[in-house]
Amino acid sequence: MLYRRLGRTDEKVSILGFGTMRLPVIGGDDTRVDEEKSIEMIRYAIDSGVNYIDTAYPYHGGMSESVLGKALEDGYRDKVYIATKLPSWLVASRKDMDRYLNEQLERLKTDSIDFYLAHALNSDFWDLVKKHGIFDFLDSALEDGRIKYTGFSFHDSPELFKEIVDSYPWTLCQIQYNFMDENFQAGKDGLMYAASKGLGIVIMEPMRGGYLVSGMPPEIQEIWDSADIQRSPVEWSLRYLWDYPEIAVVLSGMSEIKHVEDNVKFASGGLPDSLTERERELISRVKKIYMSKTRVNCTGCRYCMPCPSGVNIPENFKYLNNAEMFDNAEGEKALYSGLEGQASNCTECGQCEEKCPQKIPVSQMLKEVVKLFGK
Repeated sequence: MLYRRLGRTDEKVSILGFGTMRLPVIGGDDTRVDEEKSIEMIRYAIDSGVNYIDTAYPYHGGMSESVLGKALEDGYRDKVYIATKLPSWLVASRKDMDRYLNEQLERLKTDSIDFYLAHALNSDFWDLVKKHGIFDFLDSALEDGRIKYTGFSFHDSPELFKEIVDSYPWTLCQIQYNFMDENFQAGKDGLMYAASKGLGIVIMEPMRGGYLVSGMPPEIQEIWDSADIQRSPVEWSLRYLWDYPEIAVVLSGMSEIKHVEDNVKFASGGLPDSLTERERELISRVKKIYMSKTRVNCTGCRYCMPCPSGVNIPENFKYLNNAEMFDNAEGEKALYSGLEGQASNCTECGQCEEKCPQKIPVSQMLKEVVKLFGK
């Protein structure tokens, strides 16, 4: 296992982090974690050198933290850093923050959490936690030792990302990033900005929720097959990120022991600046093919939101793009069916088109969503 210094701290973290939001479950029920398999996987990862374990209050209906607490018994707690997160959207008072943290300490069977993050910050949740005293809470939790370092995970615009980075002396930030999402949410500019400020960089969704490594279009597989060194799409996705010296940890939501075994093996070669120019060009070619299949050039900036008719415009376009890029219309239709704010609610008022930096004909493209997925 390879290790990197986390931001301005002296902590050395494994370049592969274990994300515990996709643990094996029983009977397809996300809240019924298979504890025996999960504990086996987590301990195998730790025995193989992984020392960064990521969880959060809502994962697996609250079971992720509890199962992790059990996995870290028998001396394993002393071998790892635990990262978990304050459920920002549930905070209704300053007291709530202490209540959730204390509950998490009990679940995790520990006196102190190494990295405590404000979870899934966007403009709404950011305003919420600021209103209820997030900075005072973090300061007090640091002072009394319940947490050792602070951070936040993020899902919103580059501008808001920089505002949050500059608002508090955070230790780390967790962002979605992969070779397809260089201009999505915080993006590459945000990654570099946070690194320049001394924050440790933790990456989530390195494979875009699995889309970059499953259901591979033949033309994409041909490019991977043309490489001088043969690697799986999973390894290419991880190596792309580990090539950045600014990135400390790449999280992988592993759900079976084979995932852990493979990723641990891949991590042994994840040195910064280790990809050749030909390999970087190959990844760029893969990205261009995926992008050529994109139906709508939506970056998810959310300038179009809120929609007066309640349409979740970026989510509608995400499902449309994923269906086309990854040839997965049925899978995306199933996800779309549960979306609040479907495209069929559009009244063609045009407000979104006035605000869109990409000049997308939003109303027209929402009709394409309805055409593909139905009302």
